[in-house]
Amino acid sequence: MAVSHAYDMNKLHKRLRRLVGQAISDYQMIEEGDRVMVCLSGGKDSYTLLDILLHLQQSAPVSFELVAANLDQKQPGFPEHILPEYLERLGVKYHIIERDTYSVVRRLTPDGKTFCPVCSRLRRGALYEHARRIGATRIALGHHADDIVETLFLNMFYGARMAAMPPKLLSDDGRHVVIRPLAYCREKDIARWAEHKTFPIIPCNLCGSQDNLARVAIKEMLAGWERSHPGRVQKIARSLRNVQPSHLMDQELFDFASLEITPEPHDERMVRLFQL
Repeated sequence: MAVSHAYDMNKLHKRLRRLVGQAISDYQMIEEGDRVMVCLSGGKDSYTLLDILLHLQQSAPVSFELVAANLDQKQPGFPEHILPEYLERLGVKYHIIERDTYSVVRRLTPDGKTFCPVCSRLRRGALYEHARRIGATRIALGHHADDIVETLFLNMFYGARMAAMPPKLLSDDGRHVVIRPLAYCREKDIARWAEHKTFPIIPCNLCGSQDNLARVAIKEMLAGWERSHPGRVQKIARSLRNVQPSHLMDQELFDFASLEITPEPHDERMVRLFQL
């Protein structure tokens, strides 16, 4: 049993490394000399992201630097010692960014509304500011394929727009490149790897304390589809890489107004055929 488990985990690790490497290559996420700031939240996704990037760093065709960054949002009961101790054991450079966004989010979020919109904006601003301060050329986030598909449906169902999470993004001010190296990885694989590695998971006491989040509903919907039609979520994720603007309805992406019948070219062979 132990041999079988070790074999399965080795296969899983290879698959995660291959998928992360493929995503990095496909979108040119990391280039020679990059300083990559890996945003570490204490969840399974960001732990796995750092773990895989550390392994790829050893054999990558380009040389790049990794530095971990955690945003301490001053949530009550947050175990401040866990991440520093973990990163020091690994020998990874790291920064702890202290911002009391917890109180701000609580104050600015109306009763009955989710914390996520305000929290994500404040968190993003703090991380961007720190990336600029330390000269990071890339900001790596731990979003995976399931997150991307969930965001697609969230935007469709609640925002009436077709948009997901891009694997590589230039910030609005043009000063930061955000990358998502786990874009091809499934959450179930990440969860298995995190359990195998016994990462010291830190739960989020902010958004994790709210019930009936829209993302939770979308996640449950996709899980139901996956049970009845295994592989459906993966196919949806792959479809985002195979978009046909002419088969949608966005006039900004495709010039429908200019579509006209194209006259067929004069074919002398067909003319002679009809003359026989």
